[in-house]
Amino acid sequence: MKKLIVTALLVVGIASFAQDRNEMGNRPDRRPEMEKLSPEQRTQLMVKKMTLDLDLNSKQQEQVKQVIAEQGAKREAMKADRMAKKEEEAKRNTDDHYAMKNKMLDEQIAMQDKMKKILSPEQFEKWNKLKEKRQGKFHDKHHERDHDPEREYDDK
Repeated sequence: MKKLIVTALLVVGIASFAQDRNEMGNRPDRRPEMEKLSPEQRTQLMVKKMTLDLDLNSKQQEQVKQVIAEQGAKREAMKADRMAKKEEEAKRNTDDHYAMKNKMLDEQIAMQDKMKKILSPEQFEKWNKLKEKRQGKFHDKHHERDHDPEREYDDK
């Protein structure tokens, strides 16, 4: 029976806390004051609010305080875990990009070495100029395509 009462009180407290947050709006520039407080301060304020709303006795206050503190600790741990995963993913994406770029450059160096062995110095020079010209056209074409307002909806 006690567990049922504590659970009901906790649900009511969480629901009222969630409603307060919704009234504030979800704008990132308006962070709730609760997030600026320490976990102990948040717990204490929530217990006092529930005491006022539900007329809790001292025994109930202690029980509710423990439940809220446990919940807060779990929430903080989940938040830290989420942040660590986010940082790990960003690092992995950077590492993947580096590996891909490194492989591409290695392939270009190998191609250039092969062509240098096959072509005469004059032919190799001409080949380099043609390659640069093709790369310039490729970059111009894609740059123009990205910024051409007439083609804005053609690709979709």
